[in-house]
Amino acid sequence: MQLKLQTHLTSAHFGIAFLIGALMLSPLVLAGSIPEPTSGLPDMESIAYKAKETPTIDGDLSDWENAAFVFLGEQKDVFRGDWGGRDDLSYVWSVMWDENAFYFAAAIWDDVYQELANANEPWTGDCLFLYIDANVDSTIDNKPCFFLFGGQPTVFAAAGGVQPGDVELAIVMEPQLGEAGRIFEVAIPLGSMTNMSPAEGGEFRMMPGYEEGTQGAEAGKFIDWDGLNPDDAANLRKVTFGGLIDNSGPKRLADRPSPADGDMLEATWANLSWQPGDWAVSHDLYISTSFDDVNNGAEGTFVANTMSDFQVVGFPGFPIPEGLVPGTTYYWRIDEVNDTEPNSPWKGPVWSFSIPPKTAYFPDPSDGAESVETDVTLSWTMGFGAKLHTVYFGDNFDDVDNAAGGLPQGSSTFTPSPLELAKTYYWRVDEFDAVDTFKGKVWSFTTQGAVQSLDPLNGTLDVKQTAILTWLPSVYAASHEVYFGADKDAVKNADIGSPEYKGTRDLGAESYDPGMLEWDTNYYWRIDEVNNANPDSPWKGILWSFTTADFLVVDDFESYNDIDPPDPESNRIFEAWLDGYEIPTNGALVGNDLPPYAEQTIVHSGNQSMPLFYDNSVGYSEATLTLTYPRDWTENGVSTLTIWFRGNSANAAETLYVALNGSAVVNYDNPNATQINKWTQWNIDLQAFGVNLANVNTIALGLGNRNNPQAGGSGTMYFDDIRLYAPAP
Repeated sequence: MQLKLQTHLTSAHFGIAFLIGALMLSPLVLAGSIPEPTSGLPDMESIAYKAKETPTIDGDLSDWENAAFVFLGEQKDVFRGDWGGRDDLSYVWSVMWDENAFYFAAAIWDDVYQELANANEPWTGDCLFLYIDANVDSTIDNKPCFFLFGGQPTVFAAAGGVQPGDVELAIVMEPQLGEAGRIFEVAIPLGSMTNMSPAEGGEFRMMPGYEEGTQGAEAGKFIDWDGLNPDDAANLRKVTFGGLIDNSGPKRLADRPSPADGDMLEATWANLSWQPGDWAVSHDLYISTSFDDVNNGAEGTFVANTMSDFQVVGFPGFPIPEGLVPGTTYYWRIDEVNDTEPNSPWKGPVWSFSIPPKTAYFPDPSDGAESVETDVTLSWTMGFGAKLHTVYFGDNFDDVDNAAGGLPQGSSTFTPSPLELAKTYYWRVDEFDAVDTFKGKVWSFTTQGAVQSLDPLNGTLDVKQTAILTWLPSVYAASHEVYFGADKDAVKNADIGSPEYKGTRDLGAESYDPGMLEWDTNYYWRIDEVNNANPDSPWKGILWSFTTADFLVVDDFESYNDIDPPDPESNRIFEAWLDGYEIPTNGALVGNDLPPYAEQTIVHSGNQSMPLFYDNSVGYSEATLTLTYPRDWTENGVSTLTIWFRGNSANAAETLYVALNGSAVVNYDNPNATQINKWTQWNIDLQAFGVNLANVNTIALGLGNRNNPQAGGSGTMYFDDIRLYAPAP
């Protein structure tokens, strides 16, 4: 039932709760593990009860029995964005307290999950904010935010006094709540909160707010309590500190695993243990090195049904008798079994633990780091069982990789001699465990002032086949030597006599056009900085890579900017997509009125989409792009045009169409397409256009009846990721 993602974390949270007099409220009802809203609460208020039993922070809300839950999921709760109903986004939430901590829980109904772009900017993806005025002085004292980043539960403290490491957070994926449904459960020590001094009968002000991000399919959507601006403390709602409740409902799932979830275990065997669920008679144990296999109960992962609440693994006569392998992550799951219960077994979350590798790992600076300070001290996590460490350091990969006979040291840090600016260095750590030596991987970093890739960034996927490479020069550069190709080692080792050498660029001309690139291909490039007046020249650059797309990009809207003419870099979206400006019969206007002209909040992918405002009182609305590439829509056998679009339920209903070469029109099959308030993929068979696909010179997006214009309504549409795909192999 649940995919567990849980950890102890750093940062902040919200309010806290105490005692109120005897209000008669209906008890919490559990639908599986999903709470239902509590009836009988004061209008626009809630109660934070005192927990008799400390809730276990595991995403199982069975220990929130009798807590007061508030439901947010009506049109009035939408602060901003296009909302498609309860299944689109809604949630129930509650708070409790005890003498030690403040607790928060929420169950989120959600249909689309948006990953954050940056952990320091949680509002770029799905995240849950808490706004708290702890001492009712019209000031937001605590403003924590909770989210998944890189698959890990994470806390961001936008305001307040919560200290790193204080917060305990679990985020559990829950299919009952929709494709992206999640349960949040949080504990914050009271001492970590600013101005929070709970007392029975006292009160504080708070509001939860759920953000769908500034990018992706659900961009711009935010739901909170009554749809008010939560950053204005005057809008926060009253929560009263309530009295003691028995919150200890029956616990269905096993919890409190040992080793703790995500732990590193320095041993080749383990004694797995857990706290059983209240109804368990026996326990099914699954374990494997594959998360998916354990989560799905794949063949070979079930190892035992046991009456005990522990199991030895990695020891002769037990599961994994050959021993746990260093450098390996193991996943395990406990399903609680009671044959007398119709819902048994209760599938548990997937936990993990890792055995450290014998080699050194987690280098600092990280492998490939750029702009590293010249007085850096290197550090690493020592390998499993390591006693001594031998460090090799230099500015040549092969020298470091082949080095031997170094002097061992006891500490896991190393400070090299003062380093030069704009230079790449290599280092390696060999670990000795008193029996064997384990050769480490060669890591690298580049100091400040070196050349840096701009576009495409290192490791970028789905790059256009017509990409122009650009970079920032180093502090020493007078010119640049360009190396490019599809052979990683050849580009890495190339010199000016190699075919991968593509010539020299002057300072101020930091770009290279490699020409038409192959589909779905890895490319590598390197920029060596040259200054003949400096004896250290040339400075060999680090190896960058990117992968081209397996489709053609008609327009992804990423290249447009807000630079005004006559600057040669000007590329405003409404000067590429020609609209109805000063054309009385065309009601389309492309771009926002003020910069940024391209849409940067409501996007399907990347950073920008195209806003198109239509007013069909003049008959129809259309924007047209003249193509330079791709114009041959038969290249590589492409057969499908894909357009992502998004409307708004408040838009007037109009027919959506696309036209090629000014005449060939295909309509979207839903006449109310403009009112679809989610990003929607429109796939069009190219044969439907009936034009010469080898010479497509324009594409137009429009609303209305192009061939027989009729007066209609108005609205706003967004378009993104216009692509051409070949049939799947």
